Amino acid sequence: MSRRLLAAVAAAALTVGLASCGEDGDGPVTTPPPEIDVGQGDGASDGGGDAPSDGGGEADDGDGSTEAAPDIPAPDPADFPGMDEQTPEGAEQAYRYFWAVAISGYQGADASELTGLSGEECRNCVEMLDEILELEDGGNHWSRVQIEDVAVGSETGDGSFDVIVDYVFVIPAHDEPGTTGDGGSRVDEAQLETSGGLSWVDGRWKVLDYSAGPAEGDGT
Repeated sequence: MSRRLLAAVAAAALTVGLASCGEDGDGPVTTPPPEIDVGQGDGASDGGGDAPSDGGGEADDGDGSTEAAPDIPAPDPADFPGMDEQTPEGAEQAYRYFWAVAISGYQGADASELTGLSGEECRNCVEMLDEILELEDGGNHWSRVQIEDVAVGSETGDGSFDVIVDYVFVIPAHDEPGTTGDGGSRVDEAQLETSGGLSWVDGRWKVLDYSAGPAEGDGT
C-alpha cells in the first residue's frame, strides 16, 4: 500500500517480533514506523474477506481524488462467527473483524467499534482510529474495496497476550485521497501480513498490539 495512508494504518509504530515481545514483562515493544511503500502484490487469495461489503460512493474525478462514501456499511459481527467465544478460533475471528472494521472505516463506514475492540494500551489502534476520524472530518475516503482473506492462524501468547493471531489478506487496487487536500492517487493491490496480540478482557477479545507490513515478495 501507499506510505501515505495504510503505512500509517498498518505500520504505525510497527511492532518488532510481536510473537516474542514482552518476554521481560514490560509489554509490547514498538519502534517508529518504517518507510513502507507496498507495490503490486500477486493477488493470491483462497477466500473472501468479510470486511467492506455493499455500498458505493466512490468516484475518481480524474486526478485520483475520491468522494465520500457514507453508504458503506460497517461489517456485520454475524459474519465472524465465534468472535465472542474465549477460544483461539474466537480470537482469530475477532482479529479479522478488527481489520474489517478498520478498512471499512477508511471507506466511510462507522469505525467507532475499533474502540471496543482495542485495549487501552494499544497505541497503534488509537493512531489508526484517529487517522480514520481525520479523514471523516474532511469528508475524504478510500474508494470502495473489499479485502480478501489469504490465511489466518493463531498460537498461545507469551504472557503479554493470551493469543497471538497471524492474519494475511489482500487489499485490491483502489483510490486514496491526498493527506493535504491536494488530490489523491491510485494505489496498487497489495498483500498485507499482520500479527496481533489479543487478550480476553471484560468478556470479549481485545487487540493489545499489532504489527503489519507487506507480504514477502511485495514491492517496497
